[in-house]
Amino acid sequence: MAWFKKKEMKKDAVADAIESKGFAGRLRQGLSRTRDVLTTDIDELFRSNRFDDLMEELEERLITSDIGVQTAMEIIERISRRKGKIASAEDLKTVLREEVIDLMGETCGAADEKITASPHVVMVLGVNGVGKTTTIGKLAARYAGQGKSVLIAASDTFRAAAVEQLGIWAERAGADFVRHRDNADPAAVAFDGVEAAMARKKDVVLVDTAGRLHTKTNLMEELKKIKRAMGKKLPDAPHETLLVLDATTGQNALSQTRLFHEAIGVTAIALAKLDGTARGGIVVSICSTLGIPLKYIGIGEQIDDLQIFDPAQFTKALF
Repeated sequence: MAWFKKKEMKKDAVADAIESKGFAGRLRQGLSRTRDVLTTDIDELFRSNRFDDLMEELEERLITSDIGVQTAMEIIERISRRKGKIASAEDLKTVLREEVIDLMGETCGAADEKITASPHVVMVLGVNGVGKTTTIGKLAARYAGQGKSVLIAASDTFRAAAVEQLGIWAERAGADFVRHRDNADPAAVAFDGVEAAMARKKDVVLVDTAGRLHTKTNLMEELKKIKRAMGKKLPDAPHETLLVLDATTGQNALSQTRLFHEAIGVTAIALAKLDGTARGGIVVSICSTLGIPLKYIGIGEQIDDLQIFDPAQFTKALF
């Protein structure tokens, strides 16, 4: 019997090791710090506090994890309405998971990656340093893995290093690459990228854009110009406006989103750097307050570390 148990333990350890190498395992590892903040000592808190005091303590933990004040208050209100069904710490954890996933699922359900235009043009936005270049590379690889042909247009002409890095990602993903000289007109690069994709019959065009300009030109006006240029070449382009956010910036990510959305019109969000340095509650905050689909999450530097956001998978990893 002891031998059997030892064998089962070894089998479980192997299974855990295999899972840890997959996206779900890496996501769970990346959210470990947030999970500790949210769930540690809930059993003790449940035994030693009245329900109202317990809710106050839980609300504080939700806010600390970057879920945000308004979202935390809403979660606590939802849980309080189910007070009669909470008789133990495990009941509380279950209700908490259910309410979080329900809150996220209202706006951040499974994304649709179907392509309806030819080519399908994605304009990628984001301030410098959020992981925009690597996200574009991973997205190109993702589309290529689905059998789609991809072209990347380097419209962030103000950062030579970014253009070079994007070229490396394009090569890794097997994507065509369109660039101009340094400091060229970004709108012209975007226009040429769409034109080249149409001529070469590409399925997808990913257009990088500046996150900060080193000129007197207003960034948002420059982005509007890029958007208009693509629309002149291909009506309805861009078909998707993807904003890349850095999970480690916390609530600042929300203000960035509002700024870009008011100026350009964001249709989807990719959240990068969701690893051990981030407070994962920002995911819940994004889903519950912005009304813009969270389409992708990234947890590392590997080319396959960008995945479709799944609220159920995320909640399981978080708790």
